[in-house]
Amino acid sequence: MSPPPRKRRADAHRSRAAILDAAPRVLDADPDAGLEAVAVAAGVTRQTVYAHFPSREQLLLAVVDRVTEEAAAAMDAVELDTGPAAEALMRLLEAGMKAARRYPVLLQRIAALRVSPPADRDRHRPVADRIEQVILRGRESGEFDDRLPVDWLVAATIRLGHMASEERDAGRMTGTAAQDALRTSLFRLLDATGGEDVSRARR
Repeated sequence: MSPPPRKRRADAHRSRAAILDAAPRVLDADPDAGLEAVAVAAGVTRQTVYAHFPSREQLLLAVVDRVTEEAAAAMDAVELDTGPAAEALMRLLEAGMKAARRYPVLLQRIAALRVSPPADRDRHRPVADRIEQVILRGRESGEFDDRLPVDWLVAATIRLGHMASEERDAGRMTGTAAQDALRTSLFRLLDATGGEDVSRARR
């Protein structure tokens, strides 16, 4: 007799969670690893992996969502509504980059994927929403200038964050130098009140 539908759904949920827990680690260690390697690390059969993710591309897209969720959770944990907006923005970015550093090789492979502009926006939406939240708070408090479009500022903040990570990962800048450059660039972009003072105080 087959198990009841509720148990099958619970088993399927656990299997999917195990696969998505294992896949980032496996693919970061070996970006070319196949679904068999992911199955072994997850403690499930290859057929189970295929049942949830019929192709390696679909698994990779799901991994992108999982890594993004982890980064968003790390950002939420730094209390974005607390303290000056400029400091909250830096805490947000530092938390996101710290989460991303768990899978440096995997994220480089993900960044190299060719996706449409709408898909790229969707991929960054959880992060972009949190950045926008802090920027709007800074504008309302008078900390940030309000002359530039918010969407443009959000996109520029994400790009600057990527640049800081790339310079550090390539060894062209130390981690501290990359963070200082990011902080100074962002505060100038946002015309943050007291931004330079905050930057110096955190060195």
